[in-house]
Amino acid sequence: MGFCMRFLEILCAIVLPPLGVFFRYGCCKLEFWLSVVLTILGYVPGIIYAIYVIVTDPERHYDDDYRAV
Repeated sequence: MGFCMRFLEILCAIVLPPLGVFFRYGCCKLEFWLSVVLTILGYVPGIIYAIYVIVTDPERHYDDDYRAV
């Protein structure tokens, strides 16, 4: 499941870089807004940053969202 989700995020990051970052982080994080700015300034820097952010982010465990902190 993790490989398939990461593949789809990378595919979205190639088509529309902020979308791939949005799926990974949501819209209220610095990574998303930096991806939006880089995409506006240049499409290729937006793609490079989005793929970098998705690939270097450690694999999320969806079960951790339901545990008490």
